[in-house]
Amino acid sequence: MKYKLVMTICATFALSITTGCAAQPASEELPAGQEVAPEVSHAAGLMAVTGTVVETMDAATYTYIKVDTGEDELWAASGRFEVEVGETVTLPLEVPMENFYSDTLDRTFPLIYFASRVLREGETMEAASAMPAGHPQISGAAPAEGLAEVEPVEAAEGGMTVAAVWEGRAELAGSSVTVRGRVAKFNGGILGRNWIHLQDGSGDPPQGTHDLTVTSDAAAAVGDVVTVTGTVVVDQDFGAGYTYPVLLEKATVESD
Repeated sequence: MKYKLVMTICATFALSITTGCAAQPASEELPAGQEVAPEVSHAAGLMAVTGTVVETMDAATYTYIKVDTGEDELWAASGRFEVEVGETVTLPLEVPMENFYSDTLDRTFPLIYFASRVLREGETMEAASAMPAGHPQISGAAPAEGLAEVEPVEAAEGGMTVAAVWEGRAELAGSSVTVRGRVAKFNGGILGRNWIHLQDGSGDPPQGTHDLTVTSDAAAAVGDVVTVTGTVVVDQDFGAGYTYPVLLEKATVESD
């Protein structure tokens, strides 16, 4: 099957993706010069490829597919959907992740694309599969959008407020900080980590500076007051508009 690069899919094709994906990019780089995906041009909106499904498997709320484009083979994952080997599908190259490990499958994918939609032959975008609720967004929307504000929480001794981390994020990048706040949202096991939205009553909700996203191996319950200590990371870009101006990564979490 001839490889097709679909140039007409626009950026609105990327919707929120939300599921408990048990995958995590490893820290090591792929071998130099290793070709892992077809070359694409980003000159005309969001890119997509069309090909034949040569392998498929389900894990948790995801369906994984291996697609033969005729020039290369690539792996992709989206919300659970029915698909058979031999079917023709079109998928957007939205969120590429290198050396992704899936706990459920006990398998590392050198490169995999997390797609908000997978279109089967003759299928409309509205009927296509979508990432189920819980997965981090890949659209341009702010991660904290739609979260209710919480009651003010006193800062930890020697710690910082959410607003202070936002304000000083450039200078704080790479350093360890402590923040005490209330859990406004929790998503577990996504991209190999837990995602916590932390608020303490500081910051400006319209600007999104009232909410700090924290990644951790630890769990937390919505409504709990916790103290987290982690490394400040700025301008984290996972592709396709899935960006965070500031993150607190690999944090420890202590409940009050």
